[in-house]
Amino acid sequence: MTTPVVELNSVARSFGGIKAVRDVSLKLEEGEIVGMIGPNGAGKTTLVNCITGVHTPTSGQVIFQGKDVTKQKPFQAARSGLCRTFQIVQPFPEMTVLENVAAGALYGSRISSLSQAYDAAHEHLEFVGIDKFADMPASALTLANRKRLELAKSLAMKPRVLMLDEVNAGLNSAEINGALELIKKISQRGVSIIIIEHLMKVIMTLSQRIVVLHHGELIAQGDPRKVVDDPRVIEAYLGEKFAKRLMEENHG
Repeated sequence: MTTPVVELNSVARSFGGIKAVRDVSLKLEEGEIVGMIGPNGAGKTTLVNCITGVHTPTSGQVIFQGKDVTKQKPFQAARSGLCRTFQIVQPFPEMTVLENVAAGALYGSRISSLSQAYDAAHEHLEFVGIDKFADMPASALTLANRKRLELAKSLAMKPRVLMLDEVNAGLNSAEINGALELIKKISQRGVSIIIIEHLMKVIMTLSQRIVVLHHGELIAQGDPRKVVDDPRVIEAYLGEKFAKRLMEENHG
């Protein structure tokens, strides 16, 4: 039996009297894509923050590659291969697209020279399909290309695990389809992925397994189709109107 790449043991996080994450235990296997769903305020981003060292869990354990990393700092997480994107994309606006990715390479991986960082940055920009914009200021990119830049920056850190926080928000259908193909290609490189997403098309297309958070608690996990048909999930998250539409899409 293989060791999970990430294992959470009863992870909880409180802010004052608010329990944002409550006693969550789950595993991410090597090479797996796990979709994480739940309404706004369910604790999804907070849980990712606990995994990546932005927040230290109030209680519980975060295990990465068999090692307890519960008290790590964000830079330690990034350098060890626990990388993430952010829901609000914020590149360094005055820097070029290339410089943004080179900064990621220098920050997160073992690259020590600027020329190596630029070489790596060109590779990652080519992989995500925006190398032709390398010399543009990052602020000049469209939203879809800023999202691709965010992915390139994360890849420059050489992730073992990549956590994607709503990378498709604000994109049109064609852009979402392009993003889906790109995420599949990243997975094929052997990167394990946790994807937080509200778009069920994305979750159902990509995920081998879904976990559902509600009020900070893990209320369901497993096969995507079974999970979205789970009465607890429909009641807690999807709501009657959305659930009906989803059932029609999936079974119509």
